[in-house]
Amino acid sequence: MSDEEEEVVDNTVTSEVHHFSKEEVLDAARGAVLSRFDFVYPPSLQTRGQQLSKTPQVDSDGDLVVTRKNDLHLQEGVVLIEHQSATTLELVGEQVWRGALFLADFILHHHDIFRGAHVLEVASGVGLTSVVAAMLATKVTVTDVDKGEILPLIRRNLKRNEELLKAKVDVREIDFLNHATIDDLQADCSDVSIILAADVVYSNPLTDEFFRTVLRLMTDPPDKMMYIALEKRYVFTMEDMDTCAPCYDYFLEGLEWLRCQNLDLIDWTIEELSTDFQQYFTYERVRHLVLWKINSKRKII
Repeated sequence: MSDEEEEVVDNTVTSEVHHFSKEEVLDAARGAVLSRFDFVYPPSLQTRGQQLSKTPQVDSDGDLVVTRKNDLHLQEGVVLIEHQSATTLELVGEQVWRGALFLADFILHHHDIFRGAHVLEVASGVGLTSVVAAMLATKVTVTDVDKGEILPLIRRNLKRNEELLKAKVDVREIDFLNHATIDDLQADCSDVSIILAADVVYSNPLTDEFFRTVLRLMTDPPDKMMYIALEKRYVFTMEDMDTCAPCYDYFLEGLEWLRCQNLDLIDWTIEELSTDFQQYFTYERVRHLVLWKINSKRKII
């Protein structure tokens, strides 16, 4: 794992994104911090942004930030996110990762896709991407496994950003290993048309369960689109005597597996999308970020 991806100290992991955010310590004992993630509205959303940005902004000295005439074409917004400064690998969802910001950029750039939709995000982590989706969609269902503080954390972050939200937002549990949680989700999300996932791949067993869950969710009507953003994580292996991205390679095998499932019912379209869309959030957009689109269209029998 390269130094530019994340730091690993004493069996804990720290996301590289935290170096670019403006943090305020909330609870030093449990490592909780509040970060400000600045973004620029796309031109077509700036009027809406002006309506939503009702809270006066202040700088680090507590002085009111005045919008000047020359800055109007770069109207800025802020997403406030509580997260952990470092976690074990098991609880990495309590941090912010580059894939979430990358997918948030995609949503802002292609906002017409998300307008009026019911969006489901799986393995949402702290909920940053869902907050951005909820600026455009009619309903957003935010899900993650009920482990650690993640579900209460998501709810707190939604509350912090409620002035940005247009959609009705619901927080639910999804556990890729617990079919009952997926059954409940399917029953209540029958009108979902878009599914999101960001940086959900970091172990092969989890990737297997992720794709089994994707198959179940995308086989249900109506036809669905899924967008998966992730960062290729490179490591040096003695076996290959070279750097490689084994988790990403395994993810590609999962895509091929999905492509071959339920062919009597579903036409699958799976494609890697261009990553040259505009960047709106402040972070380092590295070349290892990728975005995949999966479309499931039910066959007429």
